[in-house]
Amino acid sequence: MVVSKAASESDLSIHSTFASRYVRVSLPRFKMPENSIPKDAAYQIINDELMLDGNPRLNLASFVTTWMEPECDKLIMDSINKNYVDMDEYPVTTELQNRCVNMIAHLFNAPLGEGEAAVGVGTVGSSEAIMLAGLAFKRKWQNKMKAQGKPHDKPNIVTGANVQVCWEKFARYFEVELKEVKLEDGYYVMDPEKAVEMVDENTICVAAILGSTLNGEFEDVKRLNDLLVEKNKETGWDTPIHVDAASGGFIAPFIYPEIEWDFRLPLVKSINVSGHKYGLVYAGIGWVIWRNKEDLPEELIFHINYLGADQPTFTLNFSKGSSQVIAQYYQLIRLGYEGYKNIMENCQENTRVLREGLEKIERFNIVSKEIGVPLVAFSLKDNSRHNEFEISEHLRRFGWIVPAYTMPANAEHVTVLRVVIREDFSRTLAERLVADIEKVLHELDNLPARVTAKLAATVEGEVSSGHKKSPMEVQLEITNVWKKFVAEKKKTKNVIC
Repeated sequence: MVVSKAASESDLSIHSTFASRYVRVSLPRFKMPENSIPKDAAYQIINDELMLDGNPRLNLASFVTTWMEPECDKLIMDSINKNYVDMDEYPVTTELQNRCVNMIAHLFNAPLGEGEAAVGVGTVGSSEAIMLAGLAFKRKWQNKMKAQGKPHDKPNIVTGANVQVCWEKFARYFEVELKEVKLEDGYYVMDPEKAVEMVDENTICVAAILGSTLNGEFEDVKRLNDLLVEKNKETGWDTPIHVDAASGGFIAPFIYPEIEWDFRLPLVKSINVSGHKYGLVYAGIGWVIWRNKEDLPEELIFHINYLGADQPTFTLNFSKGSSQVIAQYYQLIRLGYEGYKNIMENCQENTRVLREGLEKIERFNIVSKEIGVPLVAFSLKDNSRHNEFEISEHLRRFGWIVPAYTMPANAEHVTVLRVVIREDFSRTLAERLVADIEKVLHELDNLPARVTAKLAATVEGEVSSGHKKSPMEVQLEITNVWKKFVAEKKKTKNVIC
């Protein structure tokens, strides 16, 4: 005789998570719950909510790596519990970082002697790298001015208005004036001539961008170096250059080796690069390399005795994971020069496919350059009826995340869409994206012009009052209305930017 027993409420093994009480109430959002919940329920509930995020592989707004080989994924998980700062406990991890620094320094043509170690450090992205490089320039400048008996309380940096926000953070956090070269319509990078004109005795460095986030263009570091050499001779100053190669540092050496932008130029004293962009590592790793030891003031380096060993450190943080450092070393030795070159050439080719596909539509102006970071920035030839923000919004229906944004000061009337081509963006996806953009344009052509309609009454009122705005003014107003609309929509979704 078989004896059966009804399952009790405590016998959780036979219950589905979706049949449990844990999915019948909203999860706490502001206070820690009083009671625990089963691990499978916690996982399932969080995983379900994360499904509402965008697909990283289709996030064409980001330069950051979204795919790595399974073998590297395993290395990352195997080292996820290692705190990088414990150098004495994890000496091999420290050694791998030093190997990466030396490999990248040689890639950037650092003037190293036989067996000489490079000067650099791994960081949490290029933002920290830029902070460290900026601090080194500021301290060197201050020491020089003190030695000359001159004021040292008003340092400045000269750069283009197209710089990433981390430069503005550095300037504000560390009390350095940021002198920006304004952009021009059709010229969206720093003009070397204008930059050198803005240099004065208090300039701690000129920052050049190898791969503008706006359109991927490389700034002319060679021209900047030559002009600055002449100015230094005339004035007796020794104003140096920092190259923000966050996006382009792992591109130029492989497909544009003839371009001089790195330590081959005498005034380039430090370079930062993002390992988590075209260094092909997941988010969380950057690098800053100095030309030589003299360019990194010794007083900025801390020597600490922690957990049994002297540890020299120059960072803005202390604890951090080891996984990304290990992943960077994996990519460098796994791919080698040949592998990186093949990947960058493939990205370049897919960029060409996308650009040519958009040109065939005959409704876009291509704003990006053929030489630079593999991306395509483009704007509508005629945005009087529908604009780039609407295209961006409608593309999300197909899963694509394509940003639309206005250019910085002096070019605010120009709105562009930008598609970043990463390693995992195939030709098939490029062709599919072009087809989906055509579908969106066709759909918009059959819809009323929502944003322009909102301005119709205003424009008509201006005409009747005798004041008619220029096409540029109208476009700026249309753009501002749309941006306000998008901002309000985000507020309703509790999105914090």
